[in-house]
Order: sequence, then C-alpha cells, then structure tokens
Amino acid sequence: MSVADARRILQQAIARGLFPAAVVDVGSSTASLWREAFGSLTFDENAPPTDETTVFDLASLTKVMATATIVMELLRTASMDLDEPIAASFEEWRGNDRVSVTVRDLLEHCSGLPARLIDAPAQGPREFEHDICTLPLEYSPRRAAVYSDLGFILLGFLAAKRGGASLASQFDVLCARFAPEVQPSGRSELLSFTIAGPTKQLAAPTMPLDDDPRRGRRLAGEVHDSYAAALGGAAGHAGLFGTAAGVARLARVVLRAARGGDEEPSPFSSARVKLFTTRSRVAGSSRALGWDTMLPTSSCGVHMSPSAFGHVGFTGTSLWIDPARNRYFVALTNRALTRTSLEDMRLVRRAFHDALDL
Repeated sequence: MSVADARRILQQAIARGLFPAAVVDVGSSTASLWREAFGSLTFDENAPPTDETTVFDLASLTKVMATATIVMELLRTASMDLDEPIAASFEEWRGNDRVSVTVRDLLEHCSGLPARLIDAPAQGPREFEHDICTLPLEYSPRRAAVYSDLGFILLGFLAAKRGGASLASQFDVLCARFAPEVQPSGRSELLSFTIAGPTKQLAAPTMPLDDDPRRGRRLAGEVHDSYAAALGGAAGHAGLFGTAAGVARLARVVLRAARGGDEEPSPFSSARVKLFTTRSRVAGSSRALGWDTMLPTSSCGVHMSPSAFGHVGFTGTSLWIDPARNRYFVALTNRALTRTSLEDMRLVRRAFHDALDL
C-alpha cells in the first residue's frame, strides 16, 4: 500500500487548514498495518500534538458501531425483530402513511422521516419521541432512502427499552466481549459514550454549529451533535467517542466475521454481519442495515471491492471495511473544528482511500 501518498494527502489537508488533527489506522483482519497521528489538536500556537491516544467524537459512526451492533445483539436474543412495526412500540406513531414502517426501515433510512427536525431540538427523550413520532413524513416509506438522524434516534429509544439498559451500558457490555483488556479504562483503544478526566481534556476539539445553544465555545470531549447533547450525550445517531485504535479493534472483529469467520463474540456471527451489510432493495439506495455500501462516487474512492461497506461521521471521521481485500480503513479528524465543507472532506477521504490501493 502507498502509505507515503496517503500520508502526503493528510499532511496537505492539514496545511490547507481543513482540520488540525488526524489519526489513521489501516489493517487486516488480524493486525494493524499502519497507524499514525498527524498535526495538533487545534491550529493554536503551542497546541498539544495529536498522538495515537487522541480521542475523537465519532459522530455518525455511532449509528453502525454502537446502535447497529446493539440491534444485532437484540436480534440474537429475540428481543427485537427487523420486521416488527414501529407503531407497536410507540403510541404516537400513528397514521395510515406510517403504519407499515418497521425496524428494518429505520436501519435502512427509508422510513419516510426527514433528516432532522423542523424546529429547535427538544429537551429529553420524551420530547424527542413525541416530536419524531408526530412529524409529517417526507415521502412514502420504502419509496426512497433519505439519510435520517431522527430514525436512528427513535431506534436508539427502542433499543434501550428492549435491552433494559441505556445504549451506553449495552455497548460497554458488548465491547467487553471483544476487548476485555482495554474496557473501560484503556485509553489507547478507547471506545465509549463516556470519557472523563485527562482523556476528555485531550480529546480533539470541535466547534458547535450556529444553531447550537452552545455556539461560541469549543467542545472538548463533549458531543458535537446538538440532538445528542440534548439527550445527555448518548443517542442512537451520535455520541460515541474513540481512538483510531479503538475503532480499528471493532473493525477487525467485523472484518473477520464478514470474511466468513464464525468464531467472533456475539453478536458478530458471519450470517448476521452479512445481513447487516447487504444493500437494501430500495430503488437507488446504497444503504444496508445502518451501514453504507460501496459506490465509486462515495467517500471510499474507486478501488474498493463491491463487497465493501462503511460509514462517515459529520465531525470528520470515517470507517470503511473491504472483506474481499481483507482490509479496514480508519481515518479520524476533527473537521468540525474548522467547519471545512463536506465536499472538501469527501475529496480528502476519496484521495486517502485511493492512495491505499492494496
């Protein structure tokens, strides 16, 4: 793999001011092959240098790494079913246009829900549940796929109910199965909704958006997404923090299962991972169950195989897994500190992945 070219792309992005900090981890199903830190936590003079233990706000990687994994476990224990109607669990989810919506539809982003709420975010789970369940649908379910934070927030509420514990607690239990030696205190491979103390202070900072009540101050170890913040920091769509090594550890588990291995800890059976990474039948959609799948026009670039799947996060994070090539690609940045455009970030990601033509 051309590490030199990929390194140069990240160094040039930092020099252009697209983001100050980056940590990458690229590897196979058995080991990390290249892990490196770039830049500093901010562009301030004397800012601490980024290192391999720098913690990033993973943003929407939460959807696949945490929420989809928890749903997989709930399916394994028969506590949830992909085809169960949402109306059976939420009293306010009513109307002929939404009666057919299922858990599968929320995972595939084809429930009819828009991306975000029309008005300012509510405060607390009950208010969010009401607003999402009574919000008019943008389109008929399964007629299209529209990426929706709201669908995953609702899915997070359902997973917490069915699992009998918070998303954070359920995820920590699952993490302990594949990384018992680093959970919950190991910082180099941290992956958690909760960080505190020195680890929080040295997290890669972000800046809130203009419509966020917290605007005007940096967020270090505090979730960037305003909806997740209103929900206490942990939600179905955002709130997870981690290091590149922590993301990579989970990526290796998923990669081994995707390649047919059935020796991974539950819920990562080969069949279940294949189910969650198979592209939806919704016309024009690249989405699977939570995961996105390979398109030559997406952030994964053009060299990944058709079996590749992954996801990105608004803050500047990315995870792609390619079973056919036995590779995973983790690239974490704090783009949200500089508000670099999503298109500029997409181009950096594409160039990074294409440089690593293994």
